[in-house]
Amino acid sequence: MMADAHIAPANMKRVQQLALAAGVLFLILFAIGAFTNRPQFFHSYLYGFTFWLGISMGSLALLMLQHLTGGGWGLVIRRVLEAATRTLPLMLALFIPVLAGAKWLYPWTHPEEIATHPSLAEKVDKYLNLPFFTARAALYFAIWLVLAFYLNRWSLQQDRTAEPALATRMRVLSGPGLVLFILTVTFASIDWYMSLEPEWFSTIYGFIFVGAWAVGALAFVIAVMALLSQHEPMQRVVAPLHFHDLGKLLLALVMLWAYFAFSQFLIVWSGNLPEEIEWYLPRGQGGWGALALAVIILHFGLPFLFLLSRSLKRNPQRLVIVAVLILLMRLIDLLWMLAPSFTGEHFYISWMDVVAPLAIGGLWISAFVWQLGKRALIPMNDQQYASVLEQAQAAH
Repeated sequence: MMADAHIAPANMKRVQQLALAAGVLFLILFAIGAFTNRPQFFHSYLYGFTFWLGISMGSLALLMLQHLTGGGWGLVIRRVLEAATRTLPLMLALFIPVLAGAKWLYPWTHPEEIATHPSLAEKVDKYLNLPFFTARAALYFAIWLVLAFYLNRWSLQQDRTAEPALATRMRVLSGPGLVLFILTVTFASIDWYMSLEPEWFSTIYGFIFVGAWAVGALAFVIAVMALLSQHEPMQRVVAPLHFHDLGKLLLALVMLWAYFAFSQFLIVWSGNLPEEIEWYLPRGQGGWGALALAVIILHFGLPFLFLLSRSLKRNPQRLVIVAVLILLMRLIDLLWMLAPSFTGEHFYISWMDVVAPLAIGGLWISAFVWQLGKRALIPMNDQQYASVLEQAQAAH
């Protein structure tokens, strides 16, 4: 079967153009905020950037997990995952404004703030300083880009040559790659997000981001696959059993994220130490408390109950509703985690908090769709391809 039989549907080009146009339009609108309220501009930018970086990074983790575990579920989504990882150069470029706005984001960049909090002095001297902060960020992105580069390169070579050794290479890289992923995401979350309140600390904070980025990426992949499965060529390759497997994995990741988030809360609550509970106090009151309740119900409770249903997981039209709900709640949860670092107990959502994810998202989706159209949607020379196609045809 020729590779051109598995190219992305023609209407994806239209999606790319619309996403780019929307991204540019919202970016222009968002740029106005840089002149009207510069601190809020960078607060909202970090929020929007983090959400879409999470989709790229979660896709990298799922890609390595797929190479380690195999299975038809991973084969049918591999090209979507690979396309998402190839947006990492864009995210590297979009990280530059975070560095440029560091003084509006991080209290440890201000000497007068350090003077009023003596406990910060040692952290700033050894760790929380802008040159070292920038160097660490460069290292994180370098590791992520190298992992994505080789996994994408070898996968493309496999399409061209059908060399069995390439599958082994990708599997061998994915093992230590997942370890590096967890380590770098943990340290990146400490640098970029925990240090927004530099006197507070948590040993589970980084794992929350690992779980959150993975569940967000899988929800996005399910939404994309539900769209692609309505058109050729994926219509005859993707079967209900694949969505069933994706639904089971989504359930597992939702539970994993909830476990990490609840574990942090339980440890802080049981310890009841002033230096730890200060993070939760503003987030549990007023409007922030209402958002926390919404996250518990709509990000964990309802998805958990829905994803227990076998029939729902095998129905892409129903499964995608759960996936979209999780994506929306990822935005709410991320806002709940980051915004009180700037507003405290005062509940405030700026118009820029709405526009920033839309502006960055338009650029991200445009780049993603562009990358998705550059390769065949199915790795046909993978050793599992014949069995996956046979299973799909039997299911249809």
